[in-house]
Amino acid sequence: MKKPILRRTEIWNMSMGFLGIQMGFALQNGNASRILQTLGADVEHLSYFWLVAPITGMLIQPIIGHFSDQTWGKWGRRKPYFFIGALVASLGLILMPNAGLFTAILPAVWVGAGMLMIMDASFNVAMEPFRALVGDKLGEDQRTEGFAIQTVLIGIGAVIGSWLPYFLSKVFGIGGETEAGVIPLNVIVSFVFGAVILIATILWTIRTTPEYSPEETIMYEAAENPEAVQTEEVRGFFNQLFYSIAHMPQTMVQLSWVQFFSWFALFGMWVYTTPAIATHVYGLSSSDTTSATYNEAGDWVGVIFGVYNLVSAIYAFFLPRISAKLGRKQTHSLSLFCGGLGLISIYFISNPMMLILAMVGVGVAWASILAMPYAILAGAIPARQMGIYMGIFNLFITLPQITNGLLGGVLLENVYNHQAIFALMVSGLFMWLAAAASLRIKDQGK
Repeated sequence: MKKPILRRTEIWNMSMGFLGIQMGFALQNGNASRILQTLGADVEHLSYFWLVAPITGMLIQPIIGHFSDQTWGKWGRRKPYFFIGALVASLGLILMPNAGLFTAILPAVWVGAGMLMIMDASFNVAMEPFRALVGDKLGEDQRTEGFAIQTVLIGIGAVIGSWLPYFLSKVFGIGGETEAGVIPLNVIVSFVFGAVILIATILWTIRTTPEYSPEETIMYEAAENPEAVQTEEVRGFFNQLFYSIAHMPQTMVQLSWVQFFSWFALFGMWVYTTPAIATHVYGLSSSDTTSATYNEAGDWVGVIFGVYNLVSAIYAFFLPRISAKLGRKQTHSLSLFCGGLGLISIYFISNPMMLILAMVGVGVAWASILAMPYAILAGAIPARQMGIYMGIFNLFITLPQITNGLLGGVLLENVYNHQAIFALMVSGLFMWLAAAASLRIKDQGK
């Protein structure tokens, strides 16, 4: 028996928590470099602080994936994990922009880095089970649509999170020039609001989405993949981890290269966009991190990040139709090419308003990155191992970020001559490498 066809409202409900998670991610991605620079971090060292995020994700997601595969309680299989993750992430959102309050204990910049670690670890605890939940609940015919709807909600949450500091500053006059080491009030208020929305949307999913029982999961898997059911064994975490890595499907191995190039590019964009825009477009020195113009540049980065997330939300609606005509790997390749073009074009821009056009291409790529690899992967892995494989798949997201984090500061100082704009151009080139690698994927679905 195949999995039942879910109504579209049911798919929206089960992914609603992603809106809150991505709102928190958007606040982190758009403001973490700004916060850390305000607290005293040098631009050459920013990538080292950002290493906290992928390292925690690399360690946590396979563990959470494995144990969520094994969890069958009255609260559900995936729900306990993304609820606990959301609670801790909300605490991190509240504390990070207020890191200066803890200077009596540690330097403010280290407290900020610690809050970044707590936030990202918690986001990973919450996010991985959401990816697996789509694979649990939806059959092959609905998975592309399911991940596309998830991408729409990610885009909506990211738009709100990205634009909120700018909105509070321009509409309500909150923010502006600050003293050294003081985070603008509009950023603090935005992070607190993000914490509230995160909890609310996670509770929405928990209350509206039932999960399949162990018996139903086995029954549906028997219909989709009988061989996986016959060979399934119960293993401890490390045995299961190494077994799963050793038996990765060919499709997953091919996707790993696409993910490596894509997330190397994204990490560079998130870390260096604020200093690149402040120096290359606004004409500021790299040491200026407290002036009104610098905070204006930081707010504008939030706006253009919101633009690429808005584009991703819109483009995600069309992904199922486009992939049905072109094929999933061809759609992903074309989308990644657009993203690389957008990042490279920033070098040729001097008017801040023109950055919006660059972010259109990034938004097309972002929508596809959030949907297509998971839609392709879900059909190639056993259903009862969905969590552990999704966790392992996250290694191909975290490893490129760690690589970029270790190399980014060295390249900025010794190759880019302290000009962050070149880090964005390299990110664009890596996006094009991902586009080329996408065409080599063996997609077992449509």
